[in-house]
Amino acid sequence: MNFEFSDESIALRDEFRGFVTDHKPIERLRRGIDAGQPCDVELWKKAAELGWAGVTVPEAYGGTALGHELLCLVAEEVGRTLAPLPFSTTVYMATEAILLAGSEAQKQAWLPRLVGGEVATFALVEGPGDPVQAAIGATATATAVSGVKTPVLDADISGFAVVAARAADGVGLYLVDLNGPGVQRQALESLDPGRSLSTLVFANAPAERLAGSNGGWETIRAVLDRAAILVAFEQIGGADACLQMAVEYAKQRYAFGRPIGSFQAVKHKLAEMYVAVQLARSNAYYGAYAIGNDAPDLAVAAAAARISATAAFDMASRENIQVHGGIGYTTDLDCHLYYRRARLLALMLGSPACWKSYFIDQVSASGATAS
Repeated sequence: MNFEFSDESIALRDEFRGFVTDHKPIERLRRGIDAGQPCDVELWKKAAELGWAGVTVPEAYGGTALGHELLCLVAEEVGRTLAPLPFSTTVYMATEAILLAGSEAQKQAWLPRLVGGEVATFALVEGPGDPVQAAIGATATATAVSGVKTPVLDADISGFAVVAARAADGVGLYLVDLNGPGVQRQALESLDPGRSLSTLVFANAPAERLAGSNGGWETIRAVLDRAAILVAFEQIGGADACLQMAVEYAKQRYAFGRPIGSFQAVKHKLAEMYVAVQLARSNAYYGAYAIGNDAPDLAVAAAAARISATAAFDMASRENIQVHGGIGYTTDLDCHLYYRRARLLALMLGSPACWKSYFIDQVSASGATAS
């Protein structure tokens, strides 16, 4: 079993890295935060023109069909640079939901819009709780959705949403035009101003059910499992960036006549950050294999990647601030941006506690099946 990424994927990853860095992502992010619109729609359109919005979409729907292996590497670069791009909502979740559960007609109608650069979001949670086993209060008929979803990422710039709602025959996923009637968007404050959060209120909003979402939670969990692996790569990219920032600062900052990196306490911090990142990377690499090969233990791989990557990014972002000392707490440096992103991603798909519980459930179920 080979977990190495192909030379083609690495070359394309490097191409994406060049595209992002050439557009100075941190500068764009800071300007977006100041302007109140952190996601850069203009840059997203440019990325879409180069094919990055359709990496996993078949060519029949306008995509490049380069696969999840490449998307994992792209996600890592997004996390490393804090690129102000709506990959997580538009590509990891909305696109994945349509690919998994859309009819041929729905794929033909909706996927080209996403590949072309339209932003979309995935509206699941309805307040505090476990999104892996959420109680869905939003209701749906054959043609409309009513209810409240909060918080929802990138809803302020999204053209449509994939909404989880409960119909007479169970939970399903529905496509809702957010610019249509019966939809209200209410902005929310977030610890991470680099990503926008909103409350979506649906009042008999016109909707179209994804044809293959009759499986209810089975379909939703399939989307969440895939998103967990991709978000794990974002978290690893962010954690690795924090490690590199801390290492560089420890080489340059002098105290008592020598670099602070020569002190044992700082060395231990950096070593522990490195170990956490590598452990998370090993779990994420297996997740990349699982998602690319539709492995039977995809759910277990997703939970393991999610848990370890969340822990790594949380620890690395905190220790990066500590290594920088007092200046690390200021907004002049980028340390706080990574810490804030770590907190957001830690809760984006559900808390670490809920994923640990999900991991135990999946391992127990797989063990029972094997026996």
